[in-house]
Amino acid sequence: MTPHRPIIIIFLCGLLAACILTRPEPEASPRQAVVSGDGQQLQFKLASGVYRCESGQNVQIQRDTINSNLIEISWQGNRRTLLRYDSTSGLPRYEDRQHGLLWIDLPWKGVLMDARSGRPLANECKLAGSARSSERAGG
Repeated sequence: MTPHRPIIIIFLCGLLAACILTRPEPEASPRQAVVSGDGQQLQFKLASGVYRCESGQNVQIQRDTINSNLIEISWQGNRRTLLRYDSTSGLPRYEDRQHGLLWIDLPWKGVLMDARSGRPLANECKLAGSARSSERAGG
């Protein structure tokens, strides 16, 4: 037995253990959520665009490509920047606390609410022109 053989065996065992314990970060599809590093808040990869809501309302959502904790919304002629806050459910919750606006993001819809009263301002908002919108409308 050569003097280097035990060292090589120990090295290979350590390398194998590292491969088993390390796993790649999952890629999230638009309908898939990834839990953030703190284990509490969900991260959905959702698109920017016009969301068509009940009662013929529209909400324009522009997602910040650099900071995923920011979105910009346009609604009823006003443009506001909303900041993501932690929620007890882990769902994405974006708020403009100064103006009392709250946007809750789900993969299949969004809801714009009056943060002060909890009343929905625009409900059942779905991304216009997406496969998800047409699936819901058709069936």
